Amino acid sequence: MASSFNNLSKLGKASVQIVRAEIGLLNTRRCYYTCRVLTVKTPELLTKPDDLQITQCRTFFNPFDKAAELSPFKSNRRKEYSERRILGYTMDEMYRVVADVNEYKHFVPWCLSSSVISQKPGHAKAKLEVGFSPLVERYTSTLTLARPHLVKAVCTDGKLFNHLITVWRFSPGLPDNPRTCTLDFWISFEFRSALHSKLAYMFFDEVVKKMVKAFEKRAAAVYGETPIRSQIISHSTS
Repeated sequence: MASSFNNLSKLGKASVQIVRAEIGLLNTRRCYYTCRVLTVKTPELLTKPDDLQITQCRTFFNPFDKAAELSPFKSNRRKEYSERRILGYTMDEMYRVVADVNEYKHFVPWCLSSSVISQKPGHAKAKLEVGFSPLVERYTSTLTLARPHLVKAVCTDGKLFNHLITVWRFSPGLPDNPRTCTLDFWISFEFRSALHSKLAYMFFDEVVKKMVKAFEKRAAAVYGETPIRSQIISHSTS
């Protein structure tokens, strides 16, 4: 019996030693892995500054980027559009439509009111109100008129614009069709507000094309439909 107890006692001590050994081994492994995590190996790339290449990344949204884009000190906010097209109306017909500023309020998109306040040969002044609530601009437009070749309008006292200039030039059209003309249209503007400039950049092309189309439709209403379809020869935006 005493021998059995001695054997059990030895077995118990051996078991304890085995358990302790396993615990020690476990702690050693933990320490090893912890040390590996905490140990930072210097990449070879960082030891060669001459070979280092930096790639710039941009986040999906950065409010500071947006602020920089909207900054009034960022480059030019001026926007320009020009086009040349063939129209199925004479130079004089198109000149009359464009020069008749009093009628703009009836057909020009977003023109709320228009009236000529003074006129003399080759020049005129008109008051216009354009836009849509809450963006409404009232300004005086100084006109330069050269029938049937030119209508130039310059905004002189606008609060929304640093400048607004539109130029309509008319020249002969198709050689075999006297009831055609070539239109060279150019518009340049710059908003005082950077926010308005951003909106203009988003919708500018659509607005300008709609405006030019409105004058063509006005000519059709006044002088009748024409079999000659409007043809854009060239256009550019900047």
